[in-house]
Amino acid sequence: MKKLIALLLLLGTFSTTSWCSTSHVVTGAEQTHLYFPLLKGKKIVLFSNHTGMVGNQHLLDIMVNYRMKVIGVISPEHGFRGTADAGEHVTNSVDAQTGVPIYSLYNGKKGKTSLQVLKSADILVVDIQDVGLRFYTYYISMLKLMDACAEVKTPVLVLDRPNPNGFYVDGPILDMKYKSGVGALPIPIVHGMTLGELARMINGEGWLSNHRQCKLTVIPCKNYTHQTRYELPIPPSPNLPNMQAVYLYPSTCFFEGTNVSLGRGTSKPFQQYGHPDMTGYGYSFTPQSVAGAKNPPQLGKTCHGVDLSNADTALIQQRGIDLSYVINAYRNLNIGSKFFTPFFEKLTGVGYIREMIMSGCNADTIKAKWQKDVEQFKQQRRPYLLYQE
Repeated sequence: MKKLIALLLLLGTFSTTSWCSTSHVVTGAEQTHLYFPLLKGKKIVLFSNHTGMVGNQHLLDIMVNYRMKVIGVISPEHGFRGTADAGEHVTNSVDAQTGVPIYSLYNGKKGKTSLQVLKSADILVVDIQDVGLRFYTYYISMLKLMDACAEVKTPVLVLDRPNPNGFYVDGPILDMKYKSGVGALPIPIVHGMTLGELARMINGEGWLSNHRQCKLTVIPCKNYTHQTRYELPIPPSPNLPNMQAVYLYPSTCFFEGTNVSLGRGTSKPFQQYGHPDMTGYGYSFTPQSVAGAKNPPQLGKTCHGVDLSNADTALIQQRGIDLSYVINAYRNLNIGSKFFTPFFEKLTGVGYIREMIMSGCNADTIKAKWQKDVEQFKQQRRPYLLYQE
């Protein structure tokens, strides 16, 4: 009875906690009454990071406090605490507060550790905040874990969270010849789905190895639709520190495939761009070695360019993917193909965007070329949606 009373008090706290401007949205993790019974007496592996908060507590702490059998945590890119660089090697460790082992998907062992852990588990619980981009890697980690669970027949429970970029679909569908660690599925750059919806699509479209499926349950969010402008309560990764960065990310991330800095190593990552040789700008910044960006592009060099941190947010949302930033830098530097690196195609997912930029096309012309992809994907994803479009 004491546990029941404590749980009810906890739920009451969750429902009144205001974490963001869309506080009426209730995440899957907050609805403990729906999934705690599914976890009773089971050996649990949790896939999460610092974003797996329920009110002012992490889900791991709540599970341990209720004496659930959490046998391990699997962490994604940036680590369990969300402080590591993009793609940085993160070793396995132990959570200091709970004593639960943490297994990193970025420990260099290519999934062998997680497969062994999942064999010992009765269920995998997924609770992590995504931002809805094909090159944002949390969904790729979920995909790998779903595949492993299908292999060892471990059920998957996704506690869904809103997608802050879930109000639109944009960009070309990935040409699978460019499949990589930043693009694993034939989906647009901005897919507009929550992780719960995407997990359903992965199963339904046969995107796991050998077209197999895992046993999947999703706890949906409440009071959320694909027109909700959900503001994140916690930065999802070191270089997305605020909502302006989250909204600009679909457009400025392309600079990762060029020699232009997008502000890593500054207080405005993904909210500015520049290069030492760009000319005609009154704005400049200098990337430094900081936590989450230890060796950023153009380290220690003064970069001249554009500050987008105060750009009109509503206009950014309205435009969606905006290639004008990349085109502007390309034309200013005037170095032809040397502007790009091979990583550019891994981000765009197609070969024609580089070609069209180099041939002088503007952003609107290039964007028009992928509109058929957008409409095709909207139809394809519809059976898997959990929320009104």
